[in-house]
Amino acid sequence: MNSNLELQLKTLPSEPGVYRYYDKNGQLLYVGKAKNLKKRVLSYFNKNQNGYRTRIMVSKIVRLETTVVNSEYDALLLENNLIKEHQPFYNVMLKDDKTYPWICIKNENFPRVFLTRTIIKDGSEYYGPYAKVRPAKILLETIKNLYKIRSCSLDLAPQKIEDGKYKVCLEYHIKNCKGPCEGLESLESYDEKIDAIRGIIKGDFRKARKYLEDEMFRFAANLEFEAAQNVKERLDILEDYQARNTVVNPNIDDVDVFGMTSDETAAYVNFFKIRNGNIVQSFTTEIKKMLEETDEEILEEALIEIRQKFASESKEILLPFHLNIEIPNIKLIVPKVGDKKRIVELSEKNAKEYRLEKLKQVQIVDPERHTNRIMAEMQKLLRMPVEPRHIEGFDNSNIQGSNPVSACVVFKDGKPSKSDYRIFHVKTVEGPNDFATMEEVIYRRYKRMLDEGENLPQLILIDGGKGQLSSAVKSLKLLGLYGKITIVGIAKRLEEIFFPEDPIPLYLDKKSETLKILQRVRDEAHRFGVKHHRTRRTNNTIKSELEEIPGVGEKTIELLLKKLKSVKRVKEANLETLEEILGKQKGKVVWEFFNS
Repeated sequence: MNSNLELQLKTLPSEPGVYRYYDKNGQLLYVGKAKNLKKRVLSYFNKNQNGYRTRIMVSKIVRLETTVVNSEYDALLLENNLIKEHQPFYNVMLKDDKTYPWICIKNENFPRVFLTRTIIKDGSEYYGPYAKVRPAKILLETIKNLYKIRSCSLDLAPQKIEDGKYKVCLEYHIKNCKGPCEGLESLESYDEKIDAIRGIIKGDFRKARKYLEDEMFRFAANLEFEAAQNVKERLDILEDYQARNTVVNPNIDDVDVFGMTSDETAAYVNFFKIRNGNIVQSFTTEIKKMLEETDEEILEEALIEIRQKFASESKEILLPFHLNIEIPNIKLIVPKVGDKKRIVELSEKNAKEYRLEKLKQVQIVDPERHTNRIMAEMQKLLRMPVEPRHIEGFDNSNIQGSNPVSACVVFKDGKPSKSDYRIFHVKTVEGPNDFATMEEVIYRRYKRMLDEGENLPQLILIDGGKGQLSSAVKSLKLLGLYGKITIVGIAKRLEEIFFPEDPIPLYLDKKSETLKILQRVRDEAHRFGVKHHRTRRTNNTIKSELEEIPGVGEKTIELLLKKLKSVKRVKEANLETLEEILGKQKGKVVWEFFNS
């Protein structure tokens, strides 16, 4: 650390503000906000800073700048603007300059309603933006099915209509427009439709429903039943659209909702805009973690950025957890029960589904990145000093103590390495003693690896609870490996993960990829062990029948099975065949045993 930086660190203010880190080339590395600049900045230079990526960034810092503001919220806004402007390498997000579509109600006589990505400040109304084009197109299509509004770009000034400058087009003849260009529809009637459309876009369907109901009853009163039926069908379209978009109590109005999920490498944030109980906007984004950001830090920044992106002025925000920030004139609520709680849970569900979709895409397109993310997640959840790139799993198999075997399976980068699988025939244990068997096998496996200089695993997985785990730990201690290799046990009934010398098991999320890999290692060890146990038991059963033949030993039995493959074929073989395999004397003994 250079002397100028040391001096800056000693003179930092204890006020809210924004700090900026620069490298030796004057390149901006990172922009951050703080309630207390002195405490926050000094925390980066703490020797106990554990985050690898944070240490890398800190090693590059040669200069810092700070800006003091009035509140933490002001700091958050300033940080947001600086990140957008400079896009520092180590900041997680806020770099998206993508143009999203808006629905425009044009400021003109007989206004058009259309989709656009360009905002022109001419008094027109813009609603959005929409994170995806398809929902906006569906909404526009619904509106055009409900109301016959013009799609042409003619200047429908009153004088031009009065002078008969325009003639109706095909849209009029196919009944998609009522012909305002020829004065066939009044401006007052047209504006009523626009007012109802405005309500639909905002999520308020009351005016639209009333407009259609009045029109339907008017046609019915004039005995125009076909026209009334046509309006009724349009009313059904409106009610269907509303039913698909109403998610909560309609009294919940003008509320922003945020849901979130995260893993070791990224966070996923979902945003809902709720009006009159309807989701009028939905947006989900992936935020890659650059340092060791917490969920709270990421959501604070995402909240400000997304609200700015969607021009939200809602005075109430529903959140999945509390944030350590106050926003002037806005209520931040973490609901515990009721409809508000359910809408937050729906938002979180959307974030989780988005994450799964992204992970599946990454697994196909970039399997290495997918593996790296899972390894990082396993390292954190299993409290490991390194990533478990090499995992070995053990399981014992026996039936009432007979033919005991122990299986060792090997996974590398989360995938089976079948050429490295091993089977151990238990030597020192008599009877069904699972603990002693595990102790023997673990000792033999790692004693041999140490003697032969092989690479040891980073993680050992024992199929079983505390007893089997303790037995395995005894062997690691004898070999001087305890503490150098992470070892855990997995108990099948509740999928509990046990750690040595820790009485409280770890329960992982059932959808956790870490748990899925541990289950796969455990199940593969069980499958491999049972397969070899059955083979050994079958072979021993076969041999025991042949062992009853007087004068026939183990080598003779092996020769017979090698040539004839089964006891059944030995029984069915004629004398000449047996004599050809074993010689005249032994061949005759075997033939007479089965044929006398």
